[in-house]
Formats: sequence, structure tokens, C-alpha cells
Amino acid sequence: MTITKEIGDILTSVDTPTISNALDIYRGDRSVDDFTQLPFVSSNTKLKPVIGIARTAKIKASAPSSLKPEQVSDLRVKYYEYMAHKPSNQEIRNLCVIEDLDWPKTIGSFWGEVNVSIHKGLGLAGTLTNGLLRDLDEIDKNYMVLANAIGPSHAYVHVVEFGVDVNISGLNIKDGDIIHADQHGAVKVPPASLNMLPRAIEFMHKKESHIIQAAKKDDFDIEKLKVAWSKANSEKFE
Repeated sequence: MTITKEIGDILTSVDTPTISNALDIYRGDRSVDDFTQLPFVSSNTKLKPVIGIARTAKIKASAPSSLKPEQVSDLRVKYYEYMAHKPSNQEIRNLCVIEDLDWPKTIGSFWGEVNVSIHKGLGLAGTLTNGLLRDLDEIDKNYMVLANAIGPSHAYVHVVEFGVDVNISGLNIKDGDIIHADQHGAVKVPPASLNMLPRAIEFMHKKESHIIQAAKKDDFDIEKLKVAWSKANSEKFE
């Protein structure tokens, strides 16, 4: 199933932890897979979550490229063309997903004022990377970059390849995967789950509201917690 803009809008109305919980309902159990497993630095924690079709690449900064300068430039242009390509029947935006091959000793940032401006201008929904972020005061605050750390230099950063399988903080991602992300990290959304996720989100909100509303009352105590807990557990997903 392809994701529609309507479903995309519903899924970006809630944070990534909520999507992660909804996917537990879809699977019928909890999981230790299909989500990032390390903390991220967000370019702007106030941005709403993003959902997009993964466009993948690998970069390296610890040593110069083995290619000639004109080949490096040509590869970069082809990389931008790849990132910008969006089939006419695709209703949501692409999401840039870049694995830094120097991880965990990342040394050079690909993400700063220039590349944020380019990728935003090309219509990308945002960026997920295990690499570095810089130019914090200059970057466009309306474009989300989730990076593993902050650094001052670009070193020898260059594109190595694109359209390949990548791993971002424990999350394996292929070109074309559906990714939901916010300041907490990212999860991979199976296409088969798309129709039921809105119902799963509504179910979780209803279930959790029994406990949250009870806990906010002045007379809340352990006995009222037991009652609220029982009501929450009585909710059944259909």
C-alpha cells in the first residue's frame, strides 16, 4: 500500500513515540527493532513530526574522496537529483536518510546552512543522519535535521554512494521505506500498517486518558490509580 497525504497528515499529528506504540498494536507485541536506538540532536525541537519516503546515501569525512575533483562534483549533482526525484503518484515528500561511514567517530558535518537550504529548497521533508550538524544559528529552522552530534568542521566530507541500504543508530533503512521522525528519533512504518494506525492511535489515546485524567485530579491516590488502571485495561482494540 502507498501512503496517501491524508494518512500522512494524521500520522504527523502525533509524535514518533505514539507511532511506535501504535506499531506495537499492529504487531500484537512490543519490539526491539525498526526504531533508532541512540539519542539525537534536533535542529529545532519545536517542529512537528515528519513522515517521508526514504532517500538514502552514505557519506565520509575522515579522508578525501579517491575520485577526481570533477568526479566528486558530478557525484554530488547526481546525489541531489536522486534526492529531489519524486514520482508523480507519490503523495508525501522524500526524507533524506544519510549514514556517516565514520560513525561512531564522526568528524565532519555534511549538514549546515548550505545543505539544509538546498534540501529544503528541493522539497525534502527533513533529514535523518548518524552524522554531525553545525551552523546552528544560521540553518533554516523550518527544516528538521536529526543528527547524532554537533561539530564545527566539514573536514573532507563527501558523498560516497546513494540509493543504498543504510543503518542509522540501529535502524536499517532501504530506499523507499516510510519513515516517521521527530526530536525523539525515527521509526520505520510498514506499508501494511497504514490503514489501521489511525485507529490504533485513537485507541491508545482513549486507553491512556483514563490514567492521565485521574492522575491530574487533586484527590488522586493509589486506590484511584487502581480504578483508572482497571478501566484502561478494559479497553479493547477492534
